[in-house]
Amino acid sequence: MNRKRIKTRFVCQECGYESLKWQGQCICGAWNSMVEEIMETGGGQAPVRRGKGPQPIAQVESGAQSRFDTGDRELNRVLGGGLVAGSLVLISGGPGIGKSTLLLQIANNIARTYGTVLYVSGEESEEQIKLRAERIDTLHANLLVVSETNLDLITQYMEENKPVFAIIDSIQTVYKSDIGSAPGSVSQVRECTGHILRMAKESNTPVFLVAHVTKQGQIAGPRVLDHMVDCVLFLEGERNHGFRMLRAFKNRFGNTAELALYEMLAEGMFPIDNPSQYLLARHEDAIPGTVVVASVEGALPILVELQALVVENSYGSPPRKVAVGVDRDRLNLITAVLQKRTGVFLGNQDIYVSLLGGVEIQETSIDLGLAVALFSSLRDQAVDSKMVVLGEVDLAGRIRTVPNIERLVKEAERLGFTRCLLPKGNLAKASTAAGMELIGVGFLEEALAYIRDRG
Repeated sequence: MNRKRIKTRFVCQECGYESLKWQGQCICGAWNSMVEEIMETGGGQAPVRRGKGPQPIAQVESGAQSRFDTGDRELNRVLGGGLVAGSLVLISGGPGIGKSTLLLQIANNIARTYGTVLYVSGEESEEQIKLRAERIDTLHANLLVVSETNLDLITQYMEENKPVFAIIDSIQTVYKSDIGSAPGSVSQVRECTGHILRMAKESNTPVFLVAHVTKQGQIAGPRVLDHMVDCVLFLEGERNHGFRMLRAFKNRFGNTAELALYEMLAEGMFPIDNPSQYLLARHEDAIPGTVVVASVEGALPILVELQALVVENSYGSPPRKVAVGVDRDRLNLITAVLQKRTGVFLGNQDIYVSLLGGVEIQETSIDLGLAVALFSSLRDQAVDSKMVVLGEVDLAGRIRTVPNIERLVKEAERLGFTRCLLPKGNLAKASTAAGMELIGVGFLEEALAYIRDRG
């Protein structure tokens, strides 16, 4: 007769490292992250179900993955053309960012088109879900909701109702009764995700998992969680601002460079048809320190207004550099190049830089626009409001070419801009794409001289 032998282990809640005894610091560097968990052994193993077995690769049946239309064109694009049957998608984001609202809308769309959808919530009651559904008008009869955290019961509900799509909100609240650790621990999250993954593949049902984030903005739980799922989405934006961005950081069925833009209103999340117009203030009069820059996010060209404010530090404290939407290290690099290559000294100035609308851009195509905005604010000289500035700045002060120049210039011309300051190396391609005035520059000094002379 087999008897279960109960053992304990200590598991790091940051990285999932396991140890037989407690230690103050984990190998990942985290302090006091080791939590004792119960491990049962010796109770026998479940029978293994035999699969198809090995077969020659030439005989494997292949074809396009069947996909569901989520009813949200922006989400379809980020997922690579729709929701793949049997896929496991993880969506994460800060509290109150709109994850549950977006998923409830998707669930209602799929329920209306394909059939039964199961929405499992471990954080809200059915009454709370109903209140949100009434507010955003997602009350289709095929949308089933249940408040449950026991994985065995969730599995039972899946088998009984056979939904075409399921949502579990959130994975940190789900637990398996045969694991002694608390919900949200590394062992619970790992085992529950593995069970849901097998269930999704066997039933060919697409499943969305909602995941919490840590204070550092990372997905809470073991790092292996990212590798288990087919797709990792992240919803970000300022809680006090209606602008939201949905990015794919992993996608086995599509491109990870895609970006979806939404506006969060009381009635729900609405895709933004023209993000460039949404992100441009389009002032009548030119304002010093304000420059329009452009970037390509996935397949989407975006024009954004970049604002810089340079003021003299007269309080005796160390000068401040505040960057919103722009990488602060990139800001430090541009200010250093301005000082070394053009003689524009900003060491005794407080610098504030912001991208309009709460959007974040990591591409180097906004380098030249950032340098021009800083120079414009320092000299109190406005830049033409009908001009777009593009270009990467290297440490030698040279203006390097940027990719996708044709699409960026076409987008600028479509929105009514008449002039573009860009790298000389991009002139040939840009001239075939637009009928606007193009000003090519090879060095940062040339760009600043052009701005100064036109003032």
